[in-house]
Amino acid sequence: MLGHPARTIALGFGAGLAPWAPGTVGTLWAWAAYLILRPGLGDAAWALLMLAAFFVGWWACTATARHMAMPDPGAIVWDEVLAFWLVLWLVMPASLLGQAVAFALFRFFDAAKPGPVAWADKLFKIRRSQPIGWAQGFGILFDDLVAALCTLMVIALWRWW
Repeated sequence: MLGHPARTIALGFGAGLAPWAPGTVGTLWAWAAYLILRPGLGDAAWALLMLAAFFVGWWACTATARHMAMPDPGAIVWDEVLAFWLVLWLVMPASLLGQAVAFALFRFFDAAKPGPVAWADKLFKIRRSQPIGWAQGFGILFDDLVAALCTLMVIALWRWW
């Protein structure tokens, strides 16, 4: 992980090295990091941070996938980090229960990949023998952003109802 800065970022500063459910561990890391960073950042700063995290993450996910010679390694969790930060940023302030529901919904959409998330996941997939390019790095991020959008839609419908 420490052999290249892209790996450190893409692996969620070690969260992706969890022996079980690295995506869940990465999402938990994102939740904790958000709660630590939230008091010091306003909305504009969060927007800039997430924009930077998107572009740095795109580079890091692409480089790490190339280093690992896999189009979408399970150890890459920056996609969960970025997507769950987006969810939390848009649902806060929320109670601990509300945050836990957002976490559970996001994990459901990310892991089960229903409907649009499955479409987004397949959009940039390649066969193992093909070279890994920038499109695959984007694809690593894209399906989790669609899972975040689905999570936010369910929460918005719940709040409206």
